[in-house]
Amino acid sequence: MFRTALRNVLAHKARLFMTAFAVMLGVTFISGSLVYGDSLSRAATARVTEGYERIAVSVFPEKPQGAAAGPAGPAGIDAGTVGALAKVSGVAAATGRVDGFAAVADREGRLLGHGPSHRGGNFAPGADGTDPAYRFTQGSGPTGNDAVALDETTAAKGGYRIGDTVRVGTNQGASSYTLTGIFRTDGTTRTSGGSLTLFADATAQRLFLQPGRYQNIELTAAPGTGAQQLLGRVEQVLPQGTGAATGAQLARIQVNLATSDSDTMSQILLGFAAVALFVATFLISNTFTMLVARRTRELALMRAVGASRKQVRRILLTETLLVGAIASAAGLALGTGVAALLQRLFGAADTPAAPLVLTPATVITSLLVGTALPMVAAWLPIRRAMSIPPVAALSAAEPPAPARAGSLRTGLGAALVLTGTAATVYGALTTGRDARMVIGLGAALALTGAIALIPLLSRPFVALLQPLLTRLSPVYGNLAARNTVRDPRRTGATAAALAIALTLASGLSILGASAAQYLDRATTHDFTADYLVKPAEGGMGMTPATAAALEKLPGAAVSPLNQSTEYRLAGTSSVLTGVNPATIGRLLRYDVIEGSLDSLAKGQIAVAEFKAKAAGWRVGQTLPVQRRDEQHGSVTIGAIYRADEQSNLLPSITAPDSLVARYDTDPHTDAILVATDGGPSRAALGGITRALGDNPALAVRDEAEIRAEDSGSIGDQLNVFYALLSMALAIAALGIANTLAMSVLERRKEIGTLRALGVDRTGVTRMIRLEALLLGGLGATLGTALGVFLGWALGRTLQENVVGYTLVLPWGRLALGVLIALAGALLASLWPARRAARVDIPAATAAQA
Repeated sequence: MFRTALRNVLAHKARLFMTAFAVMLGVTFISGSLVYGDSLSRAATARVTEGYERIAVSVFPEKPQGAAAGPAGPAGIDAGTVGALAKVSGVAAATGRVDGFAAVADREGRLLGHGPSHRGGNFAPGADGTDPAYRFTQGSGPTGNDAVALDETTAAKGGYRIGDTVRVGTNQGASSYTLTGIFRTDGTTRTSGGSLTLFADATAQRLFLQPGRYQNIELTAAPGTGAQQLLGRVEQVLPQGTGAATGAQLARIQVNLATSDSDTMSQILLGFAAVALFVATFLISNTFTMLVARRTRELALMRAVGASRKQVRRILLTETLLVGAIASAAGLALGTGVAALLQRLFGAADTPAAPLVLTPATVITSLLVGTALPMVAAWLPIRRAMSIPPVAALSAAEPPAPARAGSLRTGLGAALVLTGTAATVYGALTTGRDARMVIGLGAALALTGAIALIPLLSRPFVALLQPLLTRLSPVYGNLAARNTVRDPRRTGATAAALAIALTLASGLSILGASAAQYLDRATTHDFTADYLVKPAEGGMGMTPATAAALEKLPGAAVSPLNQSTEYRLAGTSSVLTGVNPATIGRLLRYDVIEGSLDSLAKGQIAVAEFKAKAAGWRVGQTLPVQRRDEQHGSVTIGAIYRADEQSNLLPSITAPDSLVARYDTDPHTDAILVATDGGPSRAALGGITRALGDNPALAVRDEAEIRAEDSGSIGDQLNVFYALLSMALAIAALGIANTLAMSVLERRKEIGTLRALGVDRTGVTRMIRLEALLLGGLGATLGTALGVFLGWALGRTLQENVVGYTLVLPWGRLALGVLIALAGALLASLWPARRAARVDIPAATAAQA
């Protein structure tokens, strides 16, 4: 049986190529996802644990459990503790460390680096004048108050050389320093995309903590002393309020934190891999249905000469197993290459590529999926073929008539569509806690039912388009329409693969466009100032002196957003945002629905509508105020305005800054709004930058930059998802090519007869291409319609909590998706059309089957 199966595989290798290719693509996707996820996790582990091997024990401050809140003592650990720990038996060296936020400016004053990773630290040389945490490639470590050293990536980005002046901003302000050294470091102190600046020990203490104090102490073990042994000795002499852990323990903690992002990415990739495999199932099942139908007489002859049903079934399953095994091995190899490509695409430019990780679990999973999936997909066609009596199969001069969609399948599909649609609509309209889960389940049921109904839907769809086709090409359009509905089951399975991919792509497009428009509207609607000043990501905020410096600009309207927490208004936990009542109306647009914003100048507050509704407040109501330090008072609500609960600009409670100052002497200035005479301009931006002291730690953004920052990430994520869905689209296109190729094989006699009657090669090619367009149009239309429905349902769950979110139909993107599907179908028809055009007329017309 194995020899027979192998001979059949070799004999039908052209027919099985598409199936093998589909399996290979599916295995490529899943193996690439697994390899990339494992490599990402391994790289993250190596990055965050690098450097901990040189630390035997780390000493740090800790707060005793159950300690009562009270006045905080001095921060960190005093320098005397460093000297005391250095004398412990087994300690080779004790090094105090301190770090914090430090932003480096380029030569034009702009921030270097990105993300929450602008860090600064202390250069702590030992007796030999070197710091083991840093390897200097140029110059030396900073020792003076006006000196700094930069990591080599940051220095290269800024074009800095030894001796240059570097502008560095911290939470204490900005200053200029002389660059004395350029170094390399490990992943424990600098993350990808960020910057690391080293200061002299005393300077770092003053900037990031307090003079003479450290955030933690690193202990190096002397030869012959183990980390656990040293930890036991250190714990006996630790000052009160401090704790200790080995470097290995700290490394394990960092690993748990670092691998969460890689796990999330792996789950996303595996989700799309599952979609690709699901789409591939339709192609594989369709291929084997056509292959088995084509070989009905061959299989019947085997039965007639003595082979049992079980033996024939085993031969066919062995063929399937061989195809799956070969395709799986190829897919595993290709998936490893795809993982390397993903590393290059998604990896940071300043991070070296990590080695690929191919685990035994990945190999086993990929091979099992690649071999089991074809066998599962081929089981039903093989079982159906075995039900045909050998005598009936041998007596047929033509292949058996195509199966039509049965009433059971139609009824089940209709029930699933109705149930799924009802569940989706219910979830969308109720917008309850579990609404998205209900919508997801309903969408899955509706999609499954629609797939079952596609054979039934294909006839009215083709009938709708047939007049257009016959007008464009009377003969070939009519032939294409008839051939498309000749086997509704085959047509449905082919179009279903494309419909699944278009459903996801259309739904993502609608959600992305709706979210982007919402964010854009929130920016353009709420923000009426010219500029927004915020700390660079990772910074601690601004001081009242920052706003005071901007208020000195001629003709400028300025208002800080002073956020003050831990209030209770009428027993409700609240956050107050203090603003300048005289200028806030020019800087933010408040849609006041009751009362007046002028009440802020009278010491009253304005409340967002969602906050007022939740607490049952109204205009004119006086509320008792209590803050954490037991200060008491009362405030009156002077206005209620519309605001989104997730807004980054409009606060839930707006108060005059004088009211906030009464209860909070040190509010957090989250942002500063600035409007200038004449609107945004290069001169205005320069004036604001100079007023801020040319501090790279403070970012000055205009409306366009705010909009790009808020909505840019959505576009980037959608592009990644579209790229992942392209694999499913490619497999769907292969399904169309395979269906047409097998259809050409079945219709060789018919095509030869058409050629004999005078139809030229161009006419045959046109007929096949029109069939492909009908298949692509059916899948694209159904998929787009389901995607719009799914996008609407998910969008409804957001409208309840996101004020101003509305459904946006991105007609351009939806049309582009349909055009891509049609173009893919047309490309998929090139090979079958060429093959049909080259049919040998005498041989085809003489064929009996």
